Amino acid sequence: MLRPLSAVIFLLLGLVGNSLQAQTTTAVKPPEVTVLQKGPGQGDGFIFIAPKGAGIGGGPQPGPVGPEIVDSNGHVIWFSEVTNGQVAAGFRVQSYHGKPVLTWAQQSNFGKLAGAGSVNYIADATYRIIATVQAGNGLNEDAHEFLLTPEGTALVTIYDVVPADLSPVGGSKNAPVWEGSIQEIDVATGKVVFEWHSLGKVGFDESYWPLPDSSTKAWDYIHINAIALDDDGNLLLSARHTSTIYKLDRHTGAIIWRLGGKKSDFRFGPGAAFSFQHDPVVAGPNTIRIFDNEVNPKPVLPASRIIWLKLDPAAKTATLLRSLDHPEHISAISQGSAQLLDNGNTFVGWGEPGRFSEFDPNGHLIFDATLPKGYDSYRAYRFRWPPDQK
Repeated sequence: MLRPLSAVIFLLLGLVGNSLQAQTTTAVKPPEVTVLQKGPGQGDGFIFIAPKGAGIGGGPQPGPVGPEIVDSNGHVIWFSEVTNGQVAAGFRVQSYHGKPVLTWAQQSNFGKLAGAGSVNYIADATYRIIATVQAGNGLNEDAHEFLLTPEGTALVTIYDVVPADLSPVGGSKNAPVWEGSIQEIDVATGKVVFEWHSLGKVGFDESYWPLPDSSTKAWDYIHINAIALDDDGNLLLSARHTSTIYKLDRHTGAIIWRLGGKKSDFRFGPGAAFSFQHDPVVAGPNTIRIFDNEVNPKPVLPASRIIWLKLDPAAKTATLLRSLDHPEHISAISQGSAQLLDNGNTFVGWGEPGRFSEFDPNGHLIFDATLPKGYDSYRAYRFRWPPDQK
């Protein structure tokens, strides 16, 4: 469970010049960040990570885990240890009622699905928790996504085991399946205002994931790992095991189009196809930025990359505008994120390898850092914090 914020490991003491000073308050040692490269031109702010045991499903915890803020030298600014076998994910700054807040999801066995039942936290600039969000209607929330909207709602991912007939794809007639669902929840009241389920909308024949070797083991056929708002207010849903991004009508739940996978509504230009992706985000008119893993578990391409795709809704084409990968050609078998900074840089969390990097607008690596062996971070970000930081 979350430790009381009065007992966090590091506390912000205030601005001194343009930097924040921190003071150790307990003997717990946060995961140390090693800066491998840094140069001029970095974006403003601090780095937001949530170290946990590395690997798909999260390996054994190598030490303290939890949401953590560090500066560009790797110095810890703030850390809150998560205990009782839980981990944190998606730690970042978002906006709630027009004010910047800290948010993260927290659960046990992240990525293993069986540990689903996460709690999402919202904390203000004083690190006081002002709201929590959980899935409604008796469903088990998962920590892959916790996205606040301008309407004061939160979008969350859900995994639940349901029976299904898998005989058309070589399984049994009454097999357990992990269904991928999402909910939009009013933060203030906890009321579910929108709910969507994959079964009956996303076919089992769309999956690239193999059937389990046991008829009693649930099949994770879709594996929803991200939700984003499109620029028209509808939803973008990333499904890792179908290698597809689905655009959903936010009111009816109808699938407006599929991008990628076996039933793509778009034809891909050279280099534009992606595999086992994470974190699709609108990056301009009819433009989507994607963390393209390209491995799961066998490599499709030699390295993971960040790609920008231009969609032509009329011609139904997807064109590669830009592609970015690490000079060391990092391959991320799981997790990952990419963020556009105010200065035009791109900040990348490489997921399972435990690395995070920053690239200038020309694609040059200007910052690179790593967590200790045995740790990774589902996503990584850079934000100005606290809200009045210049």
